[in-house]
Amino acid sequence: MGETRPKRNPKAPRQELPVLDPKLRATTPREVALGFTTEQAGIEALRCLNCKDAPCVDACPLHIDIKSFIYRMVSGDYHGAFEKISEQSPFPGVCGRVCQHELFCEDACLLGRKLDPVAIGSLERFAADYHRQFASDGHWKLPKPTGPRVALVGSGPASLIAAFDLVRKNYRVTIFEALHELGGVLAYGIPPFRLPREILNAEIERLKEMGVEFETNFIVGRTATVQELFDEGFEAIFIGTGAGLPWMLNIPGENLIGVYTANEFLTRINLMRAYEEGADTPVRVGKRTVVIGGGNSAMDAARWAKRLGSETTILFRRGRKELRARLEEIEHAEEEGIHFSFLAAPVRLFGDENGCVREMECIRMELGEPDSSGRPAPVPVPGSEYRIPVDTVVAAIGQAPNPTLQRATPQLITNRGKIVVTETGQTNLPMVFAGGDVVRGGSTVILAMRDGRAAAEAIHQALSSKQEPADTTLEVRQ
Repeated sequence: MGETRPKRNPKAPRQELPVLDPKLRATTPREVALGFTTEQAGIEALRCLNCKDAPCVDACPLHIDIKSFIYRMVSGDYHGAFEKISEQSPFPGVCGRVCQHELFCEDACLLGRKLDPVAIGSLERFAADYHRQFASDGHWKLPKPTGPRVALVGSGPASLIAAFDLVRKNYRVTIFEALHELGGVLAYGIPPFRLPREILNAEIERLKEMGVEFETNFIVGRTATVQELFDEGFEAIFIGTGAGLPWMLNIPGENLIGVYTANEFLTRINLMRAYEEGADTPVRVGKRTVVIGGGNSAMDAARWAKRLGSETTILFRRGRKELRARLEEIEHAEEEGIHFSFLAAPVRLFGDENGCVREMECIRMELGEPDSSGRPAPVPVPGSEYRIPVDTVVAAIGQAPNPTLQRATPQLITNRGKIVVTETGQTNLPMVFAGGDVVRGGSTVILAMRDGRAAAEAIHQALSSKQEPADTTLEVRQ
């Protein structure tokens, strides 16, 4: 007799992640989304249609075998599901939390044409958390790599996935990180209430077990140049330094005390733990905070300000439907008591006699024709200026690549600070590749990982053949 498998039930309602009570979570850095229960994971897995040609796999930037890992979950083989995911990604705990599945695998889910798509991201997270709780990770150890040396600059998502791919091909991989902690934007940009540090650290630890080496407090372009890395014996270099240079408001008063960029605000809190009593780099948060912007960084900054006891408003120059943040993050912000002020933009800031910000002048906006982003362009309404009291201002309006490495490597072709590459990540310099936000500008974790994977394959091909990849036509990534 063969094994009897549970009957699929695609018409079952899509399972919703349990979350902390809004009143509680607005006071704590604890993770908001609690993850599926085992019962929920079983119900959700049975919603999968087990398509013959699963479009979700092609839609996944890492091409994780989603169909197969969910098939294992149907029979309760959660460790097997984890193993299947791990064939393509060592970061199911990270990606299960921060990947925008709704734009990729879940958007392609055939069930979603008539019903809600399968909650693929939540199932990935469950498999990762179940394995972390009930299994050991000794199987990540590999024989000591003996192949060519490859340097990866920056320890963000692009470099981490490239390291995973390269070390499995026997390359000796070293990741150089400018900061004192690993993870790049995963560590300094994403709050622990969205991505707990123990999850991130555990998945980075797997790379160490596989043989990837890490050096922190090492700034390529200052501690050593790209050429000096080659001189030390590295045969290929991947640049994944991210986009850590914030855009400024460029309005009068932005140098007042209490005005931050989202990059500084989030880095101090997420990386330097400014929310803890006695922190070395505290953040001054007053009674009233205004966060300017509509992306995920704006939501993260606003939700932190709320947790630090401030009455918080997100000021956005377009309308609600033009927000770029994930719907889940917007909903969580609203549940936590954060206010939204749409169709408004700051004009100037006013301070008190001590140089502290105390008031913001804004102007009303109306939406015009679409701009280069495809969204309606905000147009100021003449004579609509008004003022609001404010004690803390956070500008979350975008960021660009940090220019340190580029300035130290003037022969590297860039466009407005972004490194120009081919589709495989090749720069104009021999055996120098790049990907992620340093190429794209501010983008997403999963697209950075896709870039890192493409570059790792290109590096492997180049080092295997000792020839440069054939495609040397440079195009600026959009």
